[in-house]
Amino acid sequence: MNPPMTINLMSDTVTKPTPDMLRYMMEAEVGDDVFGEDPTANQLQEKVAAMFNHEAALFCPSGTMTNQIAIQLHTGDLGQLICEQTSHVYQYETGGYAYNARTAIKLIQGENGKITAKQVSESLSPTYDWLPESQLVVIENTCNKGGGVFYTLDEIEPIHKVCRDAGLSLHLDGARLFNALIETAEQTQEWGDMFDSVSICLSKGLGAPVGSLLIGSSEFIARARRYRKVMGGGMRQVGILAAAGIYALNHHVERLKEDHHHARLLADALMKHPEVLNIRPVQTNIVLAELSNALTAAEMVDLLKKQGILAVAMDTHLLRLVTHLDVTEEMTNIAAERIRKLAD
Repeated sequence: MNPPMTINLMSDTVTKPTPDMLRYMMEAEVGDDVFGEDPTANQLQEKVAAMFNHEAALFCPSGTMTNQIAIQLHTGDLGQLICEQTSHVYQYETGGYAYNARTAIKLIQGENGKITAKQVSESLSPTYDWLPESQLVVIENTCNKGGGVFYTLDEIEPIHKVCRDAGLSLHLDGARLFNALIETAEQTQEWGDMFDSVSICLSKGLGAPVGSLLIGSSEFIARARRYRKVMGGGMRQVGILAAAGIYALNHHVERLKEDHHHARLLADALMKHPEVLNIRPVQTNIVLAELSNALTAAEMVDLLKKQGILAVAMDTHLLRLVTHLDVTEEMTNIAAERIRKLAD
């Protein structure tokens, strides 16, 4: 008996370049990007900077690097970063805020990864010798550990005002920002206007194989280039990878709605399992299922794997499934049917 088709729902980072994207990459004109002479990388950077109404952008290997460069540039000696407690910059970047920037961190307990202006205001450190200076707020959109829940501009504007009035920088970890914008119909320029710097990822829902961009003022990005270099992120003929980003931005944004639809189908199937207590709000392409004490997430991952479905345990009783470019409607329906059979 043949093993069941494998359907990889571990992350939207597992996508492979489409044939059209590969052709576009192979036709890219390249140069030495460390010298600023890769025309395709320059084209991508200029394109993205204009999209977010900023002066410049910098192509980097990963979103962790773009976030970490931003944190280093926005904070100084005895400074402090403020973010939600499940934020990627705190949970999944190896403590880089401490290692790279030597900055303190203050965590806010939000709701599904989101924080409010009131919480930010209440988190600002008083000016005492024994406290670090609040210097930076980081917002994540969409919220990975919040189940892909997103902010709207109406929620960001008050946070922007608190930061502006208090003299703090505001950075957007927009790894999955386009998943949010395709739902809200808000514009990238409007989001760019709210933040001192923005990070976007090309290798998640957009389907490029590698890369993120850091966006900001010309002065900010000029300094960021030096930090990228010292972190080992200065690459040479990187236009081949930058071309994938250009293709993704031109062809893969609108289709994100398909991923969101598929996520809702999977969530409906999971809710029929007796050990699934709750599904976090499914607003984009991430499904977070809270399991009962009778079944750990690791055990559920093993059960799904036997059915050819790859998923991830986010916590002891928290299961994650993520839809993406390489998961079709047919594959989603097959996965949903297998999940329903597990519940029988």
